[in-house]
Amino acid sequence: MASLIRSGELSPVDLVTAHLRQIEIQNPRLNAFVSVFAEPALQAARAAEEAVVKGEPLGPLHGIPVTIKDSFDIAGQPTLCGSRLRLGHRAVHDASAVTRFRRAGAIILGKTNTPEFLYNWETDNHLTGRTNNPWDLARTPGGSSGGESAAIASFCSAGGIGSDGGGSVRIPAHFSGIAGLKPTPGRVSAAGHYPEIAHPGGLLGVAGPMARDAAGLRLLFEALAGYDREDPFSAPVPLRRPDLSGLRVGVMEQWPGVPVQDEVRAPVLKAAALLAGMDIPAAPFQPVGMNRATEIWQFFFVDLAAPFTRELVAGKEKDCHWSGVELLARNDGKPEPSGRDVVVNLALRDKMRCSLMRQMDEFPVLLLPVCGVPAFRHRERNWHTPGGCIEYLQAMAPVTPFNLFGMPGLVIPMSLTPSGIPVGVQLVGRPWSEELLLELAVRLEEARGPFPAPPGCRE
Repeated sequence: MASLIRSGELSPVDLVTAHLRQIEIQNPRLNAFVSVFAEPALQAARAAEEAVVKGEPLGPLHGIPVTIKDSFDIAGQPTLCGSRLRLGHRAVHDASAVTRFRRAGAIILGKTNTPEFLYNWETDNHLTGRTNNPWDLARTPGGSSGGESAAIASFCSAGGIGSDGGGSVRIPAHFSGIAGLKPTPGRVSAAGHYPEIAHPGGLLGVAGPMARDAAGLRLLFEALAGYDREDPFSAPVPLRRPDLSGLRVGVMEQWPGVPVQDEVRAPVLKAAALLAGMDIPAAPFQPVGMNRATEIWQFFFVDLAAPFTRELVAGKEKDCHWSGVELLARNDGKPEPSGRDVVVNLALRDKMRCSLMRQMDEFPVLLLPVCGVPAFRHRERNWHTPGGCIEYLQAMAPVTPFNLFGMPGLVIPMSLTPSGIPVGVQLVGRPWSEELLLELAVRLEEARGPFPAPPGCRE
């Protein structure tokens, strides 16, 4: 799209109009959007078209229609995060990601749906309701960036921005058959996000781009990456040219000790075979000493946040949605974490992280599943695997450790299940290696070949 606009072969007005028409067709069955900015988007498209005609300098995303997860501020618009407790909010400024999209020439189509407080891997709330997966309406597109993934997968949006504190970009990408990147904390600014991504939550949570393929993902990442003084984690890391020479990839068929279904294991082996065909060795990798990683992620994401969330909803419980309090229920009866608990778990986290970095000297990139299962039916919480039953948090074990360790993770679609549900694979690298992951993902997608569209969603 970007290259066709720059050459004058594609009109930004026609492109935005086509996406708005697709939203009219698809959103009634998907419920991916919280709000659609039709007239402002068309105005911006007309201005973008005039700039092309006049030969003005064009940004890398000039005229490209994108969407914004409803956890990022857009000036003058509410940032609701699916909660009645946010009614009446109006943002004063654009989030940094929105500002960078606009500076790159992108056109904002609307805001997309989330679970309440972003606190679930399903997207549902009292305000907008449930978002459905375009591949099967009886299934979830994931969460918390589920509205974003459903919009992109159904061709309602070319790409956009999500956030990920425990798989919230990567799980929806896997469930919806698109690409998503969880960067290293500080690589993409999360300023203007609600809940605020600062200490301690910023150890886990990041802002990251989502697109239909890895090439689009790379274009979005290059527009978003860069230092921002408004983000306490931001680091001045320049864009770099990746070097794949001598690269070896470690293959994990599951996170240690947590089984997965065969339908998500097979695409990992397929991707490993594609890598071998590209002369990139892919060999089994089994990290040691990581047995407490998911437990400590849960401490920081759930246990540590629980007292603050309970305080937020106190006396307003009747206004809360199940998606915002489901994880809190796991903490019923647990004592409030102490300062000692925080220090001990931070130390354990650091030791495990350093150990994994050393173990990745031979394999700077890991290839593994995204989730224990493909997109599941709404409100499902237990699944059978060849290694035994797994429940909700266990299914997410392949993604949450990399939030804990602050490592970049990228998801691309790889296969369809026999019932036609997409399955992705995850590439994980050492901190600040986003360019390497993106280049590898682009090459993998080229080797994989074109990926189909969801039924009923025409390009």
